Amino acid sequence: MFIQTEETPNPAVLKFMPGRAVMGDAQPADFPNMESAAASPLAQSLFQHADVENVFLGADFIAVTKTQNTETNWEQLKPQLLAIIMDFFMSGAPVMHENLGDKDMPANQVQDSENAEIITAIKQLLDTRVRPAVAQDGGDIIFHSYEDGIVYLHMRGACAGCPSATATLQQGVENLLKHFVPVIKEVRPIMP
Repeated sequence: MFIQTEETPNPAVLKFMPGRAVMGDAQPADFPNMESAAASPLAQSLFQHADVENVFLGADFIAVTKTQNTETNWEQLKPQLLAIIMDFFMSGAPVMHENLGDKDMPANQVQDSENAEIITAIKQLLDTRVRPAVAQDGGDIIFHSYEDGIVYLHMRGACAGCPSATATLQQGVENLLKHFVPVIKEVRPIMP
């Protein structure tokens, strides 16, 4: 098994691509700590390393965030994480437990009939134009809610805490959404 790695725009996150499906067609999963990783044996394995702060599982990649206060650099940490990932996939264990869903998915606000059309358009644009692009950088952006012209989005994986996340939201996502849905005034991130 050959696992490729790729840097992300967020220097605290490294993307691991095992050359096989991780979440496949299932929703990506974000684990901000060991306690949240109960649904994923893979995430639990990675959290065994003291320098792992966050694990994000995408369709075909794993984005690992190292702790901010560590003196360990990626050159030291990468081989250790590669070994953990390789051992995990060689074991044949499932990436996710079947009986536990993605508990970290933000709950979408109830769609009232007045905003249903706007919310549907926002979600479609995010799913077709935004999420595939940010997944290439090891992250994900999820719709949270829409209220009075403001779209609230939840940033996960490499996008969470990324120095360029504000620029991505304001110059990329906000401009795209405003272009296709003119009633949108602003896009704001929500904190988990």
